[in-house]
Amino acid sequence: MSAGRYAPSPSGDLHFGNLRTAVLAWLFARRTGRDFYLRIEDIDSERSSAESAARQIEDLEALGLDFDPPVTYQSDNGERYAAALATLDTYECYCTRRDIREAASAPHARPGLYPGTCRDLAEAEREAKRAELAQQGRMPALRLRAGVTEWAVRDFYAGEVVGPVDDVILRRGGNLNQAQAGDWAYNLAVVVDDGEQGIDQVVRGDDLAFSAPAQAYLAHLLGYEQPEYVHVPLVVNGEGRRLAKRDGAVTLREMTCERPVEAVVGEIAASIGCPGVDSVGELLTQFDPGALPRKPWVWRG
Repeated sequence: MSAGRYAPSPSGDLHFGNLRTAVLAWLFARRTGRDFYLRIEDIDSERSSAESAARQIEDLEALGLDFDPPVTYQSDNGERYAAALATLDTYECYCTRRDIREAASAPHARPGLYPGTCRDLAEAEREAKRAELAQQGRMPALRLRAGVTEWAVRDFYAGEVVGPVDDVILRRGGNLNQAQAGDWAYNLAVVVDDGEQGIDQVVRGDDLAFSAPAQAYLAHLLGYEQPEYVHVPLVVNGEGRRLAKRDGAVTLREMTCERPVEAVVGEIAASIGCPGVDSVGELLTQFDPGALPRKPWVWRG
């Protein structure tokens, strides 16, 4: 089985950058004869909504994208994640975001990586920190005890890349009094779902390239084949920052208030090296991965 996927988080309507990545993921999969799945990554119980997921699906279909059934939801896969977690070497982490930020800024710390603060605590220290969290009504996170500090991944554009690996979070900490305490962490959920669905091609924004080595290493530990990654340049605003909804009328529903959906597809097509194309069907025949601009695409509105 060979497949690609698009996996949005249902926390709001998709903007132009999200839509462009979805089209690219569809193109890469379909042009190579792969199945193509839509997976709703709704494990963040505080930000996800069923209404948002439904609107995202409607918008993707309005562009002309099709998906192989079924559409899946990460919130349905808790037992799958728990089974995977049970096979891994893990430890409790009691750090706050502030703790991690301060530790990561210390001399000799690896930038952007967890410094292992809770990795080798004595059991007495763990008991004390666990009790302190319990008094606050919180539960600790669970981290992977990684056995390597770097791992190689295959990237369609960059070739083989060796990048850093740290003790990534597998289950987030949470409020003991909330039903969703201990939401599953993205790194575990995405690796398990990709492995179970036979995803061997992951197309996504190049802002996520930094996380690929740890995810590929985790796939290795869980016995899954490592996918090929296709990290594509982002869409940015006029100031060079990653495009966001706050940058104005950038969602499909906002854009189609003033222009037909074909015009939006045309803008996406132009941004990936296919000017003059206004349907994803034609785009499939015209798209050349080698012609994809390798610099960020600037959103002009």
